[in-house]
Amino acid sequence: MTAMLEVSELRAAGIETVIVAGVDMYGKLFGKRMPVRSFERVVGEGLHVCTCVYAWDFDQDLEALKVEFAGAHTGWQDFRLRPDLATLRRAAWLEATAICLADSVDEDSGEPLPVAPRTILRRQVQALNAQQLNAYTATELEFHLYRGTPDELRRSGYRDLEPTTLARSDYAIGAGNAMEPFFRQVRNALEESDIAVEVAQAEYGLGQWEINLEYAEAIETADRHVLFKSAVSDLARANGMTATFMPRPLSDGMGSSCHVHASVRGDDGSTPFYDADADRTASAPLRHAVAGVLDRVSDLMLFYAPTVNAMRRIISHDFAGNGLTWGFDNRTTTCRLITGGPDANRLEMRLPGADVNPYLASAAVLASLRDGMGRRIDPGPACTGDGYSEPHGELPITLGDAAATLEQSLFAATTFDKEVVGHYAAVARNEWLQFLRATSDWDRDRYFETI
Repeated sequence: MTAMLEVSELRAAGIETVIVAGVDMYGKLFGKRMPVRSFERVVGEGLHVCTCVYAWDFDQDLEALKVEFAGAHTGWQDFRLRPDLATLRRAAWLEATAICLADSVDEDSGEPLPVAPRTILRRQVQALNAQQLNAYTATELEFHLYRGTPDELRRSGYRDLEPTTLARSDYAIGAGNAMEPFFRQVRNALEESDIAVEVAQAEYGLGQWEINLEYAEAIETADRHVLFKSAVSDLARANGMTATFMPRPLSDGMGSSCHVHASVRGDDGSTPFYDADADRTASAPLRHAVAGVLDRVSDLMLFYAPTVNAMRRIISHDFAGNGLTWGFDNRTTTCRLITGGPDANRLEMRLPGADVNPYLASAAVLASLRDGMGRRIDPGPACTGDGYSEPHGELPITLGDAAATLEQSLFAATTFDKEVVGHYAAVARNEWLQFLRATSDWDRDRYFETI
């Protein structure tokens, strides 16, 4: 069975339904589903979709978030989802269904929407292409899996959650064996959808799991990432469970990460990050790239930590790095180097959590490493011990701080465009204000009687 499909092959492959999906600001899929006949008709022109999908918050509130891009002041105009036929594939976790990812383009001009995540990443890939470099990435995504469907957990107020492992089971084969019927279903569905799985394992947190996908060109990796999340969530629900990609679903549990690996190759097949004569084969361009990622991390923190919950993981010691640190194979640093061979040498950005939008996080890493390579800056000495042992530069620790830092960054404005920066800063400010306005169980537990 071939996962990747041509439009002419859909019926013969037993496909009855095609999903055309874009990616929103939060890294979630949106779009429409249709019979094959309708898909064949809209392939060229695309689908008309309301701009609200890039102008509302997590709860789809049309009033709270105010952005220039769209709203009542623009009449909630349409844009178009233009199918990228290179992504048309079988969605093997759904019956007789194919999915095609799409680019978000202007209704009239057909130009890519600047605020669309796929546009943002593509422009950073193209900037590297202009220097005869090609970007390769991988995203290592962790998640927690609880018993009970999403509807059941919502009705219970997400209280008394029952994790799928009741003891710490990091790397444990036994815990994996117990859940193998489910995870075999997941792996098979991913493989049959051309989402290549590398490895899977039980993780440290209760009910925590990790599935790593094979590395690929940057846009393909981000595409696979969002399809992976959809497949895991759908299959969990079908099996009476709920997968959450919150970075820290419980205060006393382990956070879920999404480490972003990145490397570049030359058009001629060269591997700029490898130097056989350098210390641990880390070439000067690789060191410059690391320096760039660290130098710009505060400016782009919002792309690495896009929610209030993401910050809870980052300020912990959940292997999320600490300030402006880097090291060789050192998991206590923000930027870890993996070296050893021409195709292996890469950097790993450890700040992002499982809630990250893969297009935005990857764009941030690629823009930063390109900047560091261009300026030929040095990252300083590698951290050889515990990266948490002392402060190593302050980073934004609240969503409000991250929004303000992005908005004030000249680097972000020139690299990503002022419209993009202003849009995502406004989204984050709104989310931060919603959090500040809410009275939570934490408030009552801490202050109700004692204040």
